[in-house]
Amino acid sequence: MQVYYDILSSPIGYLLLIAQEFALKKIAFQPKDKAHKIHPEWIQGSELLEHTKNELKAYFNGQLKNFTVNVNPNGTPFQKQIWKEVIAIPYGKVCSYQDVANKIDHPTACRAVGRANSQNPIPIIIPCHRVIGKSGKLTGYAGGLDRKQNLLKLEGIETETSPNQYKLF
Repeated sequence: MQVYYDILSSPIGYLLLIAQEFALKKIAFQPKDKAHKIHPEWIQGSELLEHTKNELKAYFNGQLKNFTVNVNPNGTPFQKQIWKEVIAIPYGKVCSYQDVANKIDHPTACRAVGRANSQNPIPIIIPCHRVIGKSGKLTGYAGGLDRKQNLLKLEGIETETSPNQYKLF
């Protein structure tokens, strides 16, 4: 199946968008001081990616609260179960890793929820930034705590971080 890509300049850095014909597969944050790696067989641009870029731009401009782009992340059935709960967290709201574990009927799976969140291939649209520690603190984000804090601030959620704050991943 053909893979399509595009790059979006956003307030939190360049985002590499990867899709197949009918679904978004990945959003990757640009690595620090490096360009995104583009596979030579990928094709730049598609209708789906244009739709995705328009929705992300509207989100970053505060004009979009619910994404409609079709997503199909690669992951285990357990990860997909977690991401399904995470995608249901409303704009401007947060919940804890414990809340997500409880929702999937695995109340002792907080760490597994954190691990699945760290491996979320479609951040922002599957809003893993809305999952925080039970204490209300930011506990980690694969894209960096600064990005997590900026995304939450964009949604009207004020948080504080400290250099001594526990990082989950």
